[in-house]
Amino acid sequence: MSATTTEPSLSPTPAARRVSARIAGIGESATLAVDAKAKALKAAGRPVIGFGAGEPDFATPDTIVRAAIEACSDPRNHRYSPAGGLPELKQAIVAKTARDCGLELAAAQVLVTNGGKQAVYEAFATLLDPGDEVLLPAPYWTTYPESIRLAEGVPVAVLADETQGYLVSVEQLEAARTPRTKVLLFCSPSNPTGAVYPVEQVAAIGRWALEHGLWVVTDEIYEHLVYDDAEAVSMPVAVPELAERCVVVNGVAKTYAMTGWRVGWLTGPPDVVKAATNLQSHATSNVCNVAQRAAVAALSGDLGAVAEMRTAFDRRRRTIVEMLNAIDGVTCPTPEGAFYVYPSVQELLGRDIGGTVAQTSAELAELLLEQVEVAVVPGEAFGSPGYLRLSYALGDEDLVEGVARIQKLLGGR
Repeated sequence: MSATTTEPSLSPTPAARRVSARIAGIGESATLAVDAKAKALKAAGRPVIGFGAGEPDFATPDTIVRAAIEACSDPRNHRYSPAGGLPELKQAIVAKTARDCGLELAAAQVLVTNGGKQAVYEAFATLLDPGDEVLLPAPYWTTYPESIRLAEGVPVAVLADETQGYLVSVEQLEAARTPRTKVLLFCSPSNPTGAVYPVEQVAAIGRWALEHGLWVVTDEIYEHLVYDDAEAVSMPVAVPELAERCVVVNGVAKTYAMTGWRVGWLTGPPDVVKAATNLQSHATSNVCNVAQRAAVAALSGDLGAVAEMRTAFDRRRRTIVEMLNAIDGVTCPTPEGAFYVYPSVQELLGRDIGGTVAQTSAELAELLLEQVEVAVVPGEAFGSPGYLRLSYALGDEDLVEGVARIQKLLGGR
């Protein structure tokens, strides 16, 4: 697979434009757009089943909610707090990181952000100068290339398909490297594919990045959601020498069913974290204090609720893979992590489906929504046309009903 530079969403507008070219070039989040459309149709009385959002369907655990309720009554939380995060939360992140992945940090190496997205953007904004290239393994999360462009960097997609288990190789990365390459983006377990890099491959990629003096931004937000014998390893743990050139992004959203609480963080070398904190001090200041107190409770507690969610996700994972692979023209690898499947639908393109022919996976996604009221995200959103992403972070009954509708429309093997 070859490397490609991903293109901006829109071409530049005339000099008299009302919106800057930098912002006009940003595309809407495809995953959020699909989820919003599904919810709007539901509100209008349509029986839509949505596989679009990467959001656990579980409630935030009660102990975390109670901590937030108590925090609301504490006047300390009614005031500004340090832009980089509450000291208590920074210490909780330090302790959690050592406990969960064996990476030792100091509080000065932690920045608390408004969710993982802000951490991703601030990492790139801190590391990149105009024209710097970022190697971006594809399929990729929709936000990565937009954050890179906002930081005036250039995303260079490196595509791995299902024949590779959606895992890029060192050889592919080396072929895509140029004198302008500064950063590698790494995500395992992966959104959108659910792929998990084996420990030895993580180490090999880390050593390659170290050899060539690259920075690595590694997104580890799905670290606890792995199945079978898969293991999520943190790259600076696999290659300790890389720690001085590595920024790790994480958060409470997926592990603790706290997507709406908006608490994430980045960790890395103190000078990089200090620079990112300066940026945040002018952009948003501190994260909501009540949400930060809730995050302290989450990180300081046990992982029992996480284990229960993982058990449910594992059951749904097996069900959705079996049902999708029973559809003629669909090939669905079994993911080892996160809560997504990423089936190839290339054999369906150009085929007559209920009197309509879909030429692209985007058109197929529209067809599924219109004809059987099932919302999925097309591979175009992830730099990989010919695929669909379905989240199995929804109730078992809805999952089975939704895929059954797809089966009825597309037909079995």
